[in-house]
Amino acid sequence: MSRLSRCLDFLRPYRTVVAGLGLLVAGGGDLMGQEPDCGGRGVLRVVVLDQSGSVPIPGATVVLRWTESESARRPVREDAGPDGRLILCAPRDAQRATVWAEFGDASSDEAVVPIAAGTSREARLLLHLGEVRTGRLIGEVRDALTEKPVAAVAVSVQGRAEVTETNRMGRFILSGVPVGVHELSVRHLGYAPLSHEVTVSRGITTEVEIGLVPEPVEMAPIVATATRPRRLEVKGFYERKYWGELVSGGMFFTAADIERRSPVLISHMIADAPGIRLECSLRRTRCRLVNARGTSGFEPGGCVMGIVLDGTRLRVRQGDTIDQFVKPVEIAGLEIYRGPASLPGEFSGSDSGCGVVVIWTK
Repeated sequence: MSRLSRCLDFLRPYRTVVAGLGLLVAGGGDLMGQEPDCGGRGVLRVVVLDQSGSVPIPGATVVLRWTESESARRPVREDAGPDGRLILCAPRDAQRATVWAEFGDASSDEAVVPIAAGTSREARLLLHLGEVRTGRLIGEVRDALTEKPVAAVAVSVQGRAEVTETNRMGRFILSGVPVGVHELSVRHLGYAPLSHEVTVSRGITTEVEIGLVPEPVEMAPIVATATRPRRLEVKGFYERKYWGELVSGGMFFTAADIERRSPVLISHMIADAPGIRLECSLRRTRCRLVNARGTSGFEPGGCVMGIVLDGTRLRVRQGDTIDQFVKPVEIAGLEIYRGPASLPGEFSGSDSGCGVVVIWTK
């Protein structure tokens, strides 16, 4: 029995009937209590329910992107409360929000919610239960010559009515795509049209990078596809990687990156990052990762970086090294944050002032 099924079996005797089936986006009301104080900004209320729309799903992960805003922002990735609800204050310049929910292998459709200052909006997200028979396509479209993002590109899967457009950073999302092989259609005025075969896997996001060729240049379109590991996607690794690289908020390595580098010890690869060094005792029996702005040596006060392994902060004793806990071939994703300014909130702590190394195993 899946985690979601056990959750629903527990909650079913306590269900509260909520009107309406399907995905509903509506104006605010008093369904979710009193309005928070957002200083005149817009309010978004999210509630995650089972497929019938009658059972709240506590602890479901809500993923949200603020769009049509003037500055790039990291997507919100928060867990719903015990009643399946989450309330958020919108940025002042946000005009809409794209939001969906995940719980284990189950996910909801996406909702696009308009945002206006001083108003409240509500999104009810219904998780699709049973065996997941769909996947998600997420990608980026760039000019093949200049490598600049191309906005307002029409992207669709042939045979399906849904058509999405890339945003001003060239990004797009197509969710609820049936499992199997599909023809991806990409169209934009001034560029050669592109049709490319993609494979959609059950419950998995397939990432597509597209290079459109301006007409009438004679060259072949450029397409690269990669399937994301489900575990890293659920843990938010790819969201942090995308936004971290966009705003220089950290360094990120996938299993493929590590395989290309082929380090003997993962500490050696981490120590190659700017501002980080590996300090060892005279006999090299003890080594540790140190932020270069800290003091050197093994005396007290050295700026030793924290380590998070699969979401758990390690209590590293004197003499322990990161290489005792994990080998390079065991790593699916690696995140390096050199200070608290770039550190996401979920990895912050009393020992994060010198930076944190986050490791996800396969």
